[in-house]
This record gives sequence, C-alpha cells and structure tokens, in this order.
Amino acid sequence: MLLRSLPSLLSCLTTLSIALAPVISLGAEDGEIPPPKDEPKVINPGPPPSDAIILFDGEDLSQWKCDKDGGPAKWEVKDGVARVNGTGGISTRQGFGDCQLHLEWASPAEVKGSGQGRGNSGVYMQGRYEVQVLDSYNNKTYFHGQAGAIYKQYAPLVNCCRPPGEWQTYDIIYHAPRFGCAGDLLKPATITVLQNGVLIQDNVEIKGSTGPKGKPKYEPHPLKQPIALQDHGNPVRYRNIWVREL
Repeated sequence: MLLRSLPSLLSCLTTLSIALAPVISLGAEDGEIPPPKDEPKVINPGPPPSDAIILFDGEDLSQWKCDKDGGPAKWEVKDGVARVNGTGGISTRQGFGDCQLHLEWASPAEVKGSGQGRGNSGVYMQGRYEVQVLDSYNNKTYFHGQAGAIYKQYAPLVNCCRPPGEWQTYDIIYHAPRFGCAGDLLKPATITVLQNGVLIQDNVEIKGSTGPKGKPKYEPHPLKQPIALQDHGNPVRYRNIWVREL
C-alpha cells in the first residue's frame, strides 16, 4: 500500500516546492536580505587592520608631539620600540573621538620601586581620560590604580598582567562624551578595555576627567582630541600603536 502511494506523495511535494518558490523569492525582494549599500565594508583583518591609522610602527614618532613644547616627540626610538625617557608625555598630532585603539607596552624587566612607582605610565583618551599603565605583577597598590584601571574610577575586572619585561596588549573601544551647545553633558564617555585578550573594563561610563586629586568631572571639549601617553618617570616601552575611527 505504501509503495503504491509513494508516486502520489512525491508529486505533491514537487507541487508544493514549486508553489513556495515565488514566496521565498518575493521575501528576498521585499527587503529581508539587506541591500548592498547596508553591507559592512570589507577590510583585511591582518595586524593592523587595513583601515587603521598607524600611530607608531617602530620607525619614528612623526605622528606624535611633545606635550611640554609642542615640538617633535623626544622619546627614544630603538629596535622598533619607543621608550619613555623623562622628556615628558607625548600626544598624537591628529585628534580622535570615537575609536578603537590598539597598543602594546612593557614595564622594565628589572624591577625597581613598588606600588605606583613601578612601571607607571598611562594612555589618555582625548588627552584627559586615563587607562592606567602599571607593572601590576605581584605589585600591591590601590585598587583603582592598577594596570587597566580607569584611573581613580574603576578597577580592572581582573589582574592579568604578565611578568615585568614581557609585552602586554591593550585593545580599547572608546566612545567620546557629547556636549550640548551650552556645554552641558548630553552623554558620558564609555570605554571597553581588553588586556592581553582578557576583558578588564566592560563598557563602563567614565565619570569625568581622571586625576590624582578631587572628584572627576566633565568639562566641555571638542570631539576630536589627541591620544596621549604619559611620562611618569619610569622607562616604560611602547610598540605597534594603531587606531581606527568609529
């Protein structure tokens, strides 16, 4: 009985598939598949991404200036590495707002000092919101001053520092604050940080400018501002710095 009814069943399935074909086609034409103009831009995912702005490639610091006098950055560049040398902080010549920032840093292999006096530097988004750089490997300090902290605001979710002398990576997703015409804060800045591939800041709202004293507060500023690296007196090294505007 089953064998006799099989041809009829196959015939019904064929008829059904033909009937549904126009429906599927119409669904695609009706916008279920995004039109080409809405498709994401194709980029090469190699390091750094093909659409990245190279801030330091190991050759020179031409994309940076000295914070003290606005002249060329004076940090030592040798063997593909820029080293803090006591000449003051440096800032990018170009300003950035919303962005993805990648950099690599290393504290000195020879351990000197403790707490905030050991491998201290900092990455400043828009020149005023600091992601702390510090040798936090077996180094006690206040919780919101560790490596990866939003300085004096948020401790890192975990301490994933590698031993002194080893290279660390920061990958930062930053969205700048927005201000009204009268200078009022419309939207605070947010930041996500991964250190060595580990999430340590999860889209936190920055409370205002970071600093060692006083409560954080916002002061209105233009959207495009430099990225800065701090000279805190320790010979921290940097390499492979690039940024993507979002």
